[in-house]
Amino acid sequence: MNLTTTYMGLKLRSPLVPSAAQPLSDDIDSIKRMEDAGAAAIVIYSVFEEQLTQEKLELFHHLTEGTESFAEAQSYFPEPAQFELGPEGYLKHLQKARESVGIPVIGSLNGSTAGGWTSFAKQIQQAGADAVELNIYNIPTDLDLPGSQIEDQYIEVVKAVKAAVTIPVSVKISPFFSNLANMARKLDDAGADGLTLFNRFYQPDVDLETLEVRPNVLLSTPQAMRLPLRWIAILYGRVNASLAATSGIHKPEDMVKMLLAGASVTEVCSVLLRYGINHMRDLEQGLHDWMESHEYESVEQMRGSMSQVNCADPTAYERVQYMRAVTSFNPELYRAKP
Repeated sequence: MNLTTTYMGLKLRSPLVPSAAQPLSDDIDSIKRMEDAGAAAIVIYSVFEEQLTQEKLELFHHLTEGTESFAEAQSYFPEPAQFELGPEGYLKHLQKARESVGIPVIGSLNGSTAGGWTSFAKQIQQAGADAVELNIYNIPTDLDLPGSQIEDQYIEVVKAVKAAVTIPVSVKISPFFSNLANMARKLDDAGADGLTLFNRFYQPDVDLETLEVRPNVLLSTPQAMRLPLRWIAILYGRVNASLAATSGIHKPEDMVKMLLAGASVTEVCSVLLRYGINHMRDLEQGLHDWMESHEYESVEQMRGSMSQVNCADPTAYERVQYMRAVTSFNPELYRAKP
């Protein structure tokens, strides 16, 4: 059984890749354990754009200035201590990780503008990273800012980073575009070697006792995989960039579905935080068993076989399927029992 796959030109032993998350990759021993448990590559947790543009104390000063006047503003932004490693520490950590494992190590940059990304992406390459993932996290709140300008910012970031490095560049985006298919093609044309679908924005919460806005991290559920599944199936064969699936992948069957839709790799995080790093062994074994029972000899053989371009009913991923779902819904199946 051949589980190997190719992602952005990187030959990987399987499609199983831990995604960027500080609890998973902030320790070299954890990174080694992930390799031992079957990780085919590892995306190191993100370094933030804010870390590249300001010193920690200066960042703290500007982010907290004036908050003493508004109780609701307290603790809205992360304090410097919450950034575990600054830019220099991140590069050293990445270099040590690359020297400690035999699988590809992918750096991650989290930001919203071109800013200092270009020069730091080059430093990530120099530190030994095999690729870099651009985690573009932008929450526009300007009522006068048109969507087209937001899209142009994304393209600017990708082009700038591609011009600065020679290693592959993937772009982790959200699904919140008016025409995601068009945006995917623009990123592809800008030189993106991979598209990671999708970025899960962490939504804030309100503490009703203190009346403070609090950060709130919710792990994904299996239902979250439906959105990236649809768009990977739609984009497969229509863009040159490799497609990485992330969000909601908890079981071997979830990996199988993403691969059938057209993903080259499946990035996992929440399931590892829930069940531990060794759960990757179960995911890989489950993938192997499913392929064997369904007589697939390789991941490449199955990849994209259920994509829109190869599906017997291409409309299954479009609006007509919504109408079918609504008309076939049986509320009795979901009604609470007394």
